[in-house]
Amino acid sequence: MSSVSGCAPAISPARAALTGIALTVAACALFALLDSGTKFSGQFLPMLMVVWLRFVAQALVTTAVVLPRQGLRALRTQHPKFQLGRALSGVLTTVFAFYCIQHMPLANFTAVWSAGPLLIVVASALLFGEKVSAVRWTLLVIGLIAVIAIVRPEQDGLPLGWMALAPVGVLLCGTTYQLLGSRLARLDPPTTTQLYTTWLPVLATAPLIPWLWEPVPHWQVWAAVGLMGVCSGVGHLLLLQAYIHATPSVVSPFLYSQIGFAMLMGWLFFDQRPDGLSLAGIAVILGCGLVNIWLSVRGRG
Repeated sequence: MSSVSGCAPAISPARAALTGIALTVAACALFALLDSGTKFSGQFLPMLMVVWLRFVAQALVTTAVVLPRQGLRALRTQHPKFQLGRALSGVLTTVFAFYCIQHMPLANFTAVWSAGPLLIVVASALLFGEKVSAVRWTLLVIGLIAVIAIVRPEQDGLPLGWMALAPVGVLLCGTTYQLLGSRLARLDPPTTTQLYTTWLPVLATAPLIPWLWEPVPHWQVWAAVGLMGVCSGVGHLLLLQAYIHATPSVVSPFLYSQIGFAMLMGWLFFDQRPDGLSLAGIAVILGCGLVNIWLSVRGRG
């Protein structure tokens, strides 16, 4: 199994796989904590202010980790248009996700986000001409039905109207973000992509902040903002390292551990528990995702 690249330590394939799995689970725990910090901060500050502060904190953490090791060469990219497109889709994904997190239980939102890989398969077929089997189309339809069962605008507090489409915005913008990230992974170093993904949104939206800024009510909100930056920056770097140690087929199933962490943190911090229909939808998305991964592994085999 070629799960270890030249950038990873010379260790056995089994140990490399376990390292990749551990890094993935740790990253998912940090992402769930990031969503918790976002939900808490959004109770006190405007949405765009929280989004901007989150990107500032993430950019500072990423820069502190990357620049001392790589210097300014980490900023060199051969594909600025792709970097700009990924950064823009990342901002839109974050804005839609913020709205969903404020009106949905964390586990429900995480399950909706976890349906993204099903959509990526279809998007790859439409954009890159990849062949998609009838089974994958069926998985997509079932997964989207499960998303509808989870979201239920009237139940989860999403007002009816166009803003009830926020979960759809998360999926569409998130799919674009992932597709561009997959493309850039073959063109630019991952640390370069991470720097552009964090700094471009900060610089592009900074002129709006003086009109959006509101006083931060207490230190706990600042602590939550700092926590968001650390969790996002470190979480993404851990995930990059996971893919260095192990193949996507090994790592991908454990990305769904974020649903479990989200359920735990939603219960601990916000006293939120998914109802029976939501749990059924979460289970369906999890099952469809795992079958999708199995089909990918079997196809490569």
